[in-house]
Formats: sequence, structure tokens, C-alpha cells
Amino acid sequence: MKQNIHFYRYISMSILGMLGAAVTILTDTFFVSDKLGVNGLAALNLTICIFGLINGLGMLIGIGGATYYAISKAREEDGNANRIFTTAFYLSLGIGMFLCLIGVFFSKSVVVLLGAQDEILPMADVYMKTILCFAPFFMLRHLYINFIRNDGNPKLAMVSMLVGSAANVILDYVFMYPLGWGIFGAAFATALTPVAGVLICSVHWLCKKNQFHFTKKLLCAAEIKKLCGFGVASFINEFSSGIVLLVFNLLILKSAGNIGVAAYGVVANLALIVLAVFTGVSQGVQPLLSTAHGKGSSAQVQFIYRRGIIVSAVMGVLVFLGTLRFAPEMIQIFNQEQNAQLQTIAEHGIKIYFISFLFLGYNFMTTALFSATEYVSYSLKLSFFRGCIGIISLVVLFSLLWGLDGIWLSIPTIEVITLVMGIYFSKVSGYSLNHSPAQQISSAICEKG
Repeated sequence: MKQNIHFYRYISMSILGMLGAAVTILTDTFFVSDKLGVNGLAALNLTICIFGLINGLGMLIGIGGATYYAISKAREEDGNANRIFTTAFYLSLGIGMFLCLIGVFFSKSVVVLLGAQDEILPMADVYMKTILCFAPFFMLRHLYINFIRNDGNPKLAMVSMLVGSAANVILDYVFMYPLGWGIFGAAFATALTPVAGVLICSVHWLCKKNQFHFTKKLLCAAEIKKLCGFGVASFINEFSSGIVLLVFNLLILKSAGNIGVAAYGVVANLALIVLAVFTGVSQGVQPLLSTAHGKGSSAQVQFIYRRGIIVSAVMGVLVFLGTLRFAPEMIQIFNQEQNAQLQTIAEHGIKIYFISFLFLGYNFMTTALFSATEYVSYSLKLSFFRGCIGIISLVVLFSLLWGLDGIWLSIPTIEVITLVMGIYFSKVSGYSLNHSPAQQISSAICEKG
């Protein structure tokens, strides 16, 4: 009973926090589509892949460092734990400053490479430059949230994300409507979100529960490599989403023009909400998995992993069924111009795209398991195949075979293939659940009912 309470406490707070982060981007999409129309929506969708890079790097250091930290604390290696935090802090700050410089001097070149042109180019440039200038805060927010969660304070991590997201909603409206700042207003409101998050996370240092501190000693190159190894799967999952978004945009732009890109932007942003839930589950169980592994308790690792699969399976079924029922209403929220072509493309696409959520939860949990238990090579293989090589190969092939339908179909196909790979790796590692995905869903429904 106590294990269940602890488990659901961590994942519920993680899910709420991740939903708050997803709302940040979704709010931009809503206000931009309402205020700036299809062109604004297309410009936003072409530049939004920058979040894949920033968040991916933030997770590489944040989740990687926090996982390494949790294992060290479980093994009572306090000195090493402090070295891990200090090194992760300087890495995050340094990467953030580098991205900031790219934004200041090269933002226009970047958006041109992403496909922005004509009337979309100026809006895309403004959005990109503004976000990159605040990259240090995005990086530090990821660092603090993950370390605080692994330091036994998931509630504060959740609050920091929710407050930042609430501030974004308010500022989006103020900057874009009363002040009339256009695309800059949307970008600036989003950029201030991690600033609020960092300030709130700083409260953790005032609490007596804080167990990580700065130290003069840093990790050596080999230890930094190990730190990054724990977070590389999360980095690939997040960063590859930006690459996939770029590839999808270019292919859809070729086959359906700006309207198609705008339609994909609506579907992709709705998918962000669902992805936030699954990411919340996998990130919520990470501290528990790492601690159990650090203590050498395989039974506890199995218990947490199994619970994560059950929760993910139930959520996947509910999301898919809800999409079949409410697809028109979901698309209409972001189709403020009542564009019939956009509505048709997006409605059709979302029903195919969201099939993937029947399988994605299992894939996220399995990757999280391998990352948290030092099976880094397995998590890397799954993430790299699912997020880069596999999906890019499939979407290019399927687009040639079936056009726009093939682009949508590539998403659920890659999740099914990744699931099969995950089952195989689970058996090799000794963490197999000895049940098929269908049995897991059935077990989940029975357990809930």
C-alpha cells in the first residue's frame, strides 16, 4: 500500500508538471492562430522545433545528472553526488549561453534552413531569436526540476512548472491583445516561463531537505560521459522530435503547402499534451527506479516498472478512444479562421497519428527503465531508432508510397516496431514482464475495475 502511494504521488506530480510545460506551447498555438491566422501558425510550427533542441539538451544534463545523483545517494556516496550536481550546473549554464549567442547572431539563418520564406520569414525569425536568448533559463529549469524531484521534493518541481505555465497563459494574452506585440509577444511570454520556474525552484535551497550542494571539485571527463549516458535517451527522444518535426514540415509543405503545415502544427501540438502525460509517467518513476537500482532491489524495480506500464496502457486506450469521438472539436479549437481544408486534413491526420499512443507509453517506460538501471546501451538503441533513423526512414518511404496518408501512418508504425525491440531488450536484460502488450492492457483494465 505504501509503495503504491509513493508511486502515484511521484507520477501524478510529474504528469501535472509536464502538462503545465505542454500548455506553454499549446497556449502559443492558440493565441497565434487566433491573432495571426494560418501564416502565424505556419511560422510557429516551423520554429517550434527549437524546443526539441533546448529541452533535449536540458534533459541530457538534467535527467542524466539527476539519475546519476540518485544512484550515488542511494549508495551513500554524498561527496560524489555534490560533484555531479555542480558539474551538471556548469554544463547547463555553458550550453545555454552558447545557444543564446546563436540566437543573437544567427537566428535568421537558422529559420531559413528550417524552410521559412516570404511573409513567414520575419515572424519565424523573431520567435526563434527571442526563445534562444532565454536558453540559459530553459536549461537551468530542467536541471533544477530533475534534481529537486530526485532530492525528494516532487511537489516543488510540479509547482514550478505549473506556475510558469499559468504565467505564460496570462502574459500571452496581455502581450498579444492589449499590447499588440504579435509573434514577439507570444515568444516573450513563453521565454519568461522558465525564469519563473528557476526562481521557484530556488526555494529548495531554503528548505532543510536540500541534500545537494555546490563543491569546488568537478567530475572528470569519463564521469561526465557517464552522466550524459544516463540522459542520452531522453535527449534523443526530445531532440529527435525537433528533427522529425522539420522533416515532416518539409514533406508536408511539398505535398499540401502552408495549409498542410498548419494542419500538422495543430495535430503535433495536441499530441504534445498527450506526450506530456506519458513523459510525466516515465520521468515520475525515474527517481524511484534509480533509487531502487542503487540499493540493489531488483524486485522493487520490477514493481515500479510494472505499475508504470499499467498506467501507460490505460491512458493510451483512453486517449485513442477520446480522439475517435472528439477529433472535430479538438481541431476546431485551433482553427479560428474556420478553414475547411485545414479542418479536413487535421481531422483525418489526428485519427491516424494518435493510434501511436496505444504503444508509446510502453516504449517510454521501457526506455526509462534502461536509463535508470544503467542499461544505457539499450535505452540509446531504442531512442535512436525510434526518434531518428527509424522514423525518418519510414516517413520518407511512406510519403513516396502513399503521400500525406503515409506521413501520418509512419508515426504509429515506428511505435509498434520500437515496442517489439523493447520487448526483446527487456527479456535480454532480465526485466521482462512476461506478458504481451495486449495482456498488459487487459490486466490494467481489470486492476482499475
